This record gives sequence, structure tokens and C-alpha cells, in this order.
Amino acid sequence: MKNIFLIIFITITVSCQAQIYPLRTFTEIPENSYLKDTNNELSAYEGTWKGVWNNKIIYVTFKKLEHLYIDTFKAYRDILVAKFKVTDVSGTILFDNTNLPDTNAKIKGIGRFRKADDKYPFSYVDMDLCQRSGVILINFTDTTKTKLQWSYSQDENFIEPDCFYYSYAPQDYPQPLPNNIVLTKQ
Repeated sequence: MKNIFLIIFITITVSCQAQIYPLRTFTEIPENSYLKDTNNELSAYEGTWKGVWNNKIIYVTFKKLEHLYIDTFKAYRDILVAKFKVTDVSGTILFDNTNLPDTNAKIKGIGRFRKADDKYPFSYVDMDLCQRSGVILINFTDTTKTKLQWSYSQDENFIEPDCFYYSYAPQDYPQPLPNNIVLTKQ
């Protein structure tokens, strides 16, 4: 009887193991699979990066999270998350979310590179700025991997009357992220 339970337990355990796929898998993967950074590509992005735009300085820190379950994909993925701090040129902090837990980062990787242009995509959702959202794409611009092209495209953002900048003119809306910038590894 013990042997039967042992065989059943082993069978269930083996059948429940998630199938592993590399990040550069460009087909659908089954539920509960694992999109894994098998080639350790995400590690090159980890660390703090700096850029300057419109008299502001942005510091972006990328970190790799492994084997994270993503509800929308119903699968496990290795992803990058990013936290940022923006200051003006005199050092006054304008935006800072570096103290958030990694799982609550406002910038989260999708989990796989884009096939068409080899860029790594992120989603950005900022509840503190009236649900501002968008897509960020990053890629290296040099072979030494010390320069990073950052492209941010903001989604259409409908501002509700309870938003703190509802009465602002559009040009006065808070701008926490640059649209296009080259970041340098620190």
C-alpha cells in the first residue's frame, strides 16, 4: 500500500512540474510553464543606470526576479523590475519609488524579448500619478553593455476629476519618465 501511494505521489509530482522554456520563446507556452532566463541575459541589465533630460536626472535600478508567477500569462517567468528616482539638477527629489517592495515595482518586465527588434518590454503603471501607464522598451546601444536605450510611450490617460492634477494644463502634467534617453551604467 505504501508503494502505491509513493508511486502516485511521484507521478503527480512529475506531471505537475512546469515545462521550462527560454526567454526567447516566441510561441504560446502552456499554463504553469516557466519562461526562464536560461542564457542569463537579464543579468546584464541589473544595476543602477543614470540619464539626464529636461534639467532632470533619472536613476533607474533594474533587478531580476526569478520564477515569478504572472497571473495574466498563467505562467512563471523570470523578469526584470525597475525602480526609479528623479531629481532636478540641484538635487531636489521629484519622484522616488526606490523603497517599494520588488513585487510592487511600478515598472515590470513582460518576461520575454521582442522578436522583431530584440528589445525588452516593460509595463509601467503608477497609481500615485492617477493611474498613469505606458510601455517602456530597453536595449543596449554598445557591445560593452554600458549604454542603454530607453523608449517610453505613455498610454492614453483619462484623468478623473479626483486626480490631483485634473485642472492642470496638459503641458503641466507631472513627467516622471523621459520618452527617449540613453542611460549609462553606474
